[in-house]
This record gives sequence, C-alpha cells and structure tokens, in this order.
Amino acid sequence: MGKRGIGARPKPAGGVKARRKPFPWANTKLPMSERFFLFAESLPVSSGKLSGQKFRLRDWQREMLRPVFDRQADGKRVIRTALFSFPRKNGKTQLAAVLALAFLCGPLVEERGQIYSAASDRNQASLVFRELCAIIDRVPWMADRLNIRKQIKTVEDEVTGSFYEALSSDARKAHGLSPSCIIADEVAQWRGRELWDNLVSGMDAREEPLVVAIGTQAEDDQNLMSELVDYAEKVNSGEVNDPTFHGVVYAAPTDADPWNHETWYACNPALGDFKDFQGMKAQADQAQRIPARVGPFKNLQLNMRISAEARFLSPGDWMECGDTVDAVALYGRPCFAGLDLSSTTDLTALVLYFPEDGGAVIPFFWLPKNNIRMLEDAQRVPYRSWESRGLIELTPGRAVDYHFIARKMAQVASDYDLKGIAYDRWRIKALERILSEEGIRLPPLIEWGQGFKDMAPAVDALEAAVLDGKLRHGMDPVLTMHCSNCVVELDAAGNRKLSKKRSREKIDGIVALSMAIGLASRNEIKPRFVFDPNALMVLGG
Repeated sequence: MGKRGIGARPKPAGGVKARRKPFPWANTKLPMSERFFLFAESLPVSSGKLSGQKFRLRDWQREMLRPVFDRQADGKRVIRTALFSFPRKNGKTQLAAVLALAFLCGPLVEERGQIYSAASDRNQASLVFRELCAIIDRVPWMADRLNIRKQIKTVEDEVTGSFYEALSSDARKAHGLSPSCIIADEVAQWRGRELWDNLVSGMDAREEPLVVAIGTQAEDDQNLMSELVDYAEKVNSGEVNDPTFHGVVYAAPTDADPWNHETWYACNPALGDFKDFQGMKAQADQAQRIPARVGPFKNLQLNMRISAEARFLSPGDWMECGDTVDAVALYGRPCFAGLDLSSTTDLTALVLYFPEDGGAVIPFFWLPKNNIRMLEDAQRVPYRSWESRGLIELTPGRAVDYHFIARKMAQVASDYDLKGIAYDRWRIKALERILSEEGIRLPPLIEWGQGFKDMAPAVDALEAAVLDGKLRHGMDPVLTMHCSNCVVELDAAGNRKLSKKRSREKIDGIVALSMAIGLASRNEIKPRFVFDPNALMVLGG
C-alpha cells in the first residue's frame, strides 16, 4: 500500500526498518549542541561546488549555533528566539533545512512535533522545502522513514508522527497551529507581521519551542527584520536583559567602504570558502559602473540596511533636509500643493511646498475615524499615536469624508497663498462635486497624470530639491515613512515614476509632494474656469 496523499512516495515493503545501531547523535550524555553538530555533519550537501560531500560546520557556524542548544541546569533549553542575519550565499538555505530536519527526525525531535518554514511567497517557501527533500533523497534511512508530499509541501515522520510544512504569506493558515520549531525565512521580504504573530502565538503549547529568523537585512526601520536586528543589538550590548533571545548579525557598518575587500570578508563569513570571491567581485564591479546596482549590492552582498530595489531617495539625503518648519510663520506665503486622494477607507494626503521659503513642506493627512484600529493592525503603522500628536486628522465615519477634506482645503487656501493644486484624477470628480455643492472656491486644480509623462519631471524636481538642499520637511514621521517606502520604475528611456505597486506599504505623501514640487517647477498655470450657478470655481487645467 502506498503512503498517504497525492504526491507521496510508495511505502517500502515491510514498513520502516528498525535500526540496529543507534545514531551517534542519540547519545544523551553529550551536550545537545554536540548532538546537533553530529547530526548536521552526517548529512550531505545537495548542491553547489561541495555537492555530494558531507555537510561540514565551520567554526563560525558552530559559534553561532551553540548557544541556541545550550541547556540550563534543569536540562531545558534557554533560547526561544534566534536571529541569524548575513548576506546572500552564506549557506542560509542549507542551514534552515538542517534545522528543520533536526526537529523532524533528528536529535531535537519530539512526539507529534510541528515544524514550519515560513516565507513571503510560494516561491520563497519552496526553497527550504526543496533543499530538505534533496537531503532526504540522499540519506537512505530518511528516505525510508519520512513521507514527502510535494504537492502540499509537507514531510511526515512515520516513527514519531512529527511533520514539517512550508508556509507562504497566507497568515490565516497559521491560526490554530502549535509549532515546535519555526524557521522564518527572509523575514525582510514579509509584508507586515501578521504571519509572524500568528505562528509565534501558537508556540505557548510547547515546552521548548524555537523560532529562528534568518536572512538578509531589510531596507527600512519599520520592517519586522529591522525590529529583530535592533533588538539583537540591544541584547548583545547588555542594554536589554533577555536570556531567551540569541542574535547574530553579519553586516557591514554604515560607514564602511563597500568596495574594500576587507569589508567583504568581515560580513561574509563564507567568502573564499563556499561563497565565491570572483562572483562577488563581478557584482561589485558592475555596481561601481551601474548606480542602480549599488543598493542591491550593499543590501544583498554586505547585509546593509539599504534598499535592494531602485529606491528613490536615500535615508541620509532625506535626513539632511529635516530642518524644522513653522507652519504659522508661513501664513500668506506663496506655495504649491499636491493632492493624492485615497479610496474611501485609506489615507488621503495634501502636501504644500514653499519654493521661496527654503523649500518648506507642510503635509496634511486624513484617515476615516472608525477604521483607524483596523488600518493600524493591517498595515502595522502607529496611526493612533500619530493622530494624538496632530500628524494626521481623522474624518468622521468608516470612510474618508470628502466634505471634511474640502473644508480643510478651503482653510489651507485661506491661510496660505496657494498658487495651484496638482491632483491625481482618482476620485477627483467626487471632490469637485462637493466643492461645487458647498460653494468652495479654490486656486486652480491641475490634473497630474501618474504615468512617466507627468511624474518623471516631478520625480526629477523632487530629487533635485533634496540633493540641492532646497527642501525642509521637518522630519515629519508620516512623510518620512512614505519616503522610506518609495520605489521608482524606469521606462526604456530611463524616465522614472513613483511606483505604488512595487513600493512597500504607503507612499501617498511623497506622491503628493512630488506633484507639488513638479507643479512649482513648471512656473506656469493655465486655469480653466467652470461656471456654477452658486459659485465660481477655479478648477485648473
């Protein structure tokens, strides 16, 4: 009879064979770390230039892993959360697979244990699963004992009833689980932390659970991976006393020379061993010739907290423009505005730019009051804290109240010498109707396309303002977060536009700011007048 489920391999005749000689790692007199090392080094390398050889733990790997398996006097493991962060090609996937197997059928196995590797998407989730299967196929006693079901990415231990499963970003699947071990793969790529929270919250049912976060750094401070890396630094420095947390981070310092070979070796413990030096050098040479590849090189090869995508503005350049802004002192001063209207349940942004006042920036943000908790939980953004500090305003109800926004825009136009408002045409008709109904007169409203034609010069103008020091944004937290999320798209001619689709989380404030600066750089406004029986409205064109 075959093993259970579609995709399972045939079951050997006679069932799982009893082993006459105990495994070396079954010796309970040895420290658990040594038992794990014996288990790991009994397994084969399944790919790369060392394929076919036995897995050999390097000294840096032993040093990194040993504290995870240390026991207290009562015999119980201390560490509950481990963080391993290093650049690409330092053996992350193989290590993750070995850890999973150790909990599934090795020295860390427990009866009916649950082992999960979790990743941001199906493709990433498949990496550890495929590595694990490749090892099993090369180890006869594992192939005999473990039931692989490839279609649903699970492996079951026939002896103990423990099983492994590869999970992707669907956090709903994590409800109701009781993990023994979680391997959180490339956490920097996860969207939000719901999957993490759901998995970790289920570990309380286990006596000695372990979660291992592994991968390269994120590019922004709000990311879950950044939170873990920062926490590791505090624990390692003694600022925080948490004996249950163990973190090891191999990363180049922010002020390190990215082209210096000593920098490479310092943050790549496998460089010159199973990570190829010439391959890394080739990527460095390309990055020095192609500016768009500098960010990916620093993030992926040096594990620096820098965008691996074509980020729009660097954090350093943005911070250089963080001088304070006095909104009251700017009353009556000429300015231009950008308006990015949201869907009815999301963030709306209006940003003012004062070109004659050192590029001062005043942003306004609105969210629906009744949705604030849901949005905060879904997006993992401190909206309620920002509201209490006056950084965003809440409109009544469950949807953004355009009447509220229209009246606020009228007040803004009264306080400042507003020359024009560039807008994304999304939902503008609804706002125009409300302006007409309430008899609100505004400066010219000017349609601003979101394609390369209009956004490319706006993006160039914003970048120039930042690099030339002609911007003062006061380090507004909402606007700064949106800046850190921004990714640009390039067309064949090299023109750029801000990409909401590719950017991480919200960028509405920067979209509005770029339109405001783009409008200011045009130095020409051609209003169109629309007659209304109740009011004369200048809508722009």
